[in-house]
Amino acid sequence: MTLTQGLLALAALVLLVLLVQGLWASWRARPRRAAQPLERVEPSLSAQPAEPVLGEGAVAPVGAAGEPPSSLATDAAGAATGERAPRPAGLRRRAAIDPLIDAIAEVSLEAPLPAEPVLAALPASRRVGSKLLLVEGLNAETGAWEAPVHGQRYSAFQAGVQLANRGGPLNEIAYSEFVQKVQGFADALGAAVDFADMADVVSRARELDEFAHAHDAQLAVHLQAKGPAWTVGYLQQCAARQGMAPGPIAGQWVLLPEDLDAPPLVVLSFDAQAALADDPDQSALRRCTLSLDVPQSPESAEPFSQWQRLACALAQDLDGALVDDDGRPVSIQQFAGIHQELQRLYEALAARDLPAGSMAAQRLFS
Repeated sequence: MTLTQGLLALAALVLLVLLVQGLWASWRARPRRAAQPLERVEPSLSAQPAEPVLGEGAVAPVGAAGEPPSSLATDAAGAATGERAPRPAGLRRRAAIDPLIDAIAEVSLEAPLPAEPVLAALPASRRVGSKLLLVEGLNAETGAWEAPVHGQRYSAFQAGVQLANRGGPLNEIAYSEFVQKVQGFADALGAAVDFADMADVVSRARELDEFAHAHDAQLAVHLQAKGPAWTVGYLQQCAARQGMAPGPIAGQWVLLPEDLDAPPLVVLSFDAQAALADDPDQSALRRCTLSLDVPQSPESAEPFSQWQRLACALAQDLDGALVDDDGRPVSIQQFAGIHQELQRLYEALAARDLPAGSMAAQRLFS
């Protein structure tokens, strides 16, 4: 073999090695796919809550004292990783007028009325701006306050408008709209109505809003791929293995509590467009978010521990890193610190008769 032939053979060998390395790197960099093809997963309609609609909007990480720190989570060792089968969501219990968070107007009747004309006279919209408006009747037979239903008779009514939520406090304009709607309802029934003083209502609303702002806590941690990206099916398969189920919105999976009346304990969110694609497994995901809305879930359900467990388990399954909004790794020290703050938050909410996970707390922090 001549020198020229030897050089050509060596060059061919080098090109072959480079080609094999390129193919190997391309194979390793492909998105991770589910072990078995998954059927297209549509959002679970049964998971959609009844009024009030809670948890609207994007999750903004907020510390237990109301200050907005970076999103935090934990990579603590020893988190449970046992598999749990996902289960369907149940229907939420209906909201009721609560003097803790509602301004109430009393509607007096001269004689009990059947439900049919009452239902026809109810305000067309059950909202005053961003605030929930509720109407309840005093059942003439049972003596219980309830939402008017066909076939019943009612001896009195009360209407309530929510004083505050995450959209802010009830203001003078919104309260005037409430007065107008309830007055129209009372006039249609030939009833008298007694409203609370506007100045007092607005003052209560502002005070409640200040309390809520200082005791809100929405936490989020991001899982970021360290190696190959994930397909939608692979991410869903890992979420299902940890007991999560499809949420009511595309690009969301949720961990449901034992009490199906309560909202999800933890929400896993990712690119909704990828979830709705004709072939979701052609989309590559490199980032997803685990969020926890602290006031929405009771302390007894241990939502923070569940959030921690899912963060650790999914980070391991997905070969992902737990990071904050700026892409910085989170630590066990950060987790321990925020857990202590949450204990003080739970105590403050309970002292205000607004324990986390109660219907009043769910409405206030919505």
